[in-house]
Amino acid sequence: MTEQHKQPSILDALIPISALILMLGASVYYFGSDSSYGANQIALILCACIAGLVGMKNGMNWSDVEEAMLSGISLAFGAVLILLSVGMLIGSWILSGTVPSMIFYGLHVIDPDIFYLACCAICAIVAITIGSSWTVAGTLGISLIGIAQAMDMSLAITAGAIVSGAYFGDKLSPLSETTNLASAVTGTDLFAHIKNMLWTTAPAIVIALTAFYFLGLGASSQTNPEDIEKLIVDLGASFNISIINLLPLLVLLALAWRKMPAMPTIIIGTLSASLLTVFTQPEALKQMAADTTVLPQLKAIWISLFDGYQSNSGNSQLDELLSKGGMSSMLNTVWLVISAMAFGGVLERTGLLQVLVTRTLTLVKSTGDLIATTVVTCLGINLISADQYISVVLPGRMYKVEFEKRGLSSLALSRTIEDSGTLTSALIPWNTCGAYMAGTLGVATLTYAPYAVFNWICPIIAIAYGYLNIKLLRVEDAEKAA
Repeated sequence: MTEQHKQPSILDALIPISALILMLGASVYYFGSDSSYGANQIALILCACIAGLVGMKNGMNWSDVEEAMLSGISLAFGAVLILLSVGMLIGSWILSGTVPSMIFYGLHVIDPDIFYLACCAICAIVAITIGSSWTVAGTLGISLIGIAQAMDMSLAITAGAIVSGAYFGDKLSPLSETTNLASAVTGTDLFAHIKNMLWTTAPAIVIALTAFYFLGLGASSQTNPEDIEKLIVDLGASFNISIINLLPLLVLLALAWRKMPAMPTIIIGTLSASLLTVFTQPEALKQMAADTTVLPQLKAIWISLFDGYQSNSGNSQLDELLSKGGMSSMLNTVWLVISAMAFGGVLERTGLLQVLVTRTLTLVKSTGDLIATTVVTCLGINLISADQYISVVLPGRMYKVEFEKRGLSSLALSRTIEDSGTLTSALIPWNTCGAYMAGTLGVATLTYAPYAVFNWICPIIAIAYGYLNIKLLRVEDAEKAA
């Protein structure tokens, strides 16, 4: 805000927030799990306009508001490009037989009784290795959702297990963007930050794995072996199933391990799958092209990248399972992200977000209050700014001095903003992370959120540690440890 702009009041800040709560509530009431397919976007854009009107009351003009919207949207362009790239990846990996092969082998080796637990554990291990919850969801997650669908398992629980595992691994990986960001914004050593996070993430993942184990008990008795066997046969008839089809997965994991940026990693993973398709899936290419034009293989691959793969096996379950992917499948998610970031941009530029965060400090009386307030602030910023990076950076900057005043180490702050800011982002439908997970896994955010046990239990543990004064490093303790 420039000097001629009037400082907003707490009432000013509450006007667009209250409007958003009412509109999103009405959106969910009228449209339920389909609210993210247009209704939420309308609410976010209208509330961005309301926040802009408040800013204009305080001295801004419409060009300032418009610039704020564009600035907010620009922050999401990286996420938008990744979303579109993942759409291409999914389409190419299905056509190449990569996803069908993972489903084929998974159906042979994964016991339904421990399926949810296995989903969480596998995603956690891979996410630690590559440091990206998004990449894990867009690769292994797609296959695990396919296996769950084939075995008639709950897609909501499966998605919750994938998200839980992916975010646990992401938080403990030195390759993770948000883990590095939380460490940098609070001025803490990266590996000390990761080590300190174990005090909250370890019990949270144990609770999550236990929950997924009990949720899966008896699942084998609900599956129909004949349906699974028919699906396996039809998969083999539609694709040339081979271990060679897993090469694009190995390429992607290797590039991620070498810390190549997300978008080129995904693009190379897509191109490697497309190239593999020419040699391993000639029949699938012929069926996809549906004509005899010059280079029909190129046409089929092209279709899979922009419109996904369309299965016509005659097996309705298999067709539903594999007909997905393509850039076009991500357009609704992109629409949601753009609308949310426009709202968040106006809130930040008008100073309304700053007023809300600053006002919360007046409620802090004890160390437990400070931890709880930080957690709630991170959650609130995720709700209203729709971006996990803002929910890490803003509280990290604003509460750093308060933590120092109370003699708390910056490690206590970095852990708290990770436990809340990063993890709760995947539980909010209009947040970039929640929108990505829903768009990629094909399960609505509010549908899988209750089962993303790790993501919501970790903030609760963080608050409990604050009030019980458990493992909250003080400045002198951190200095001794160093």
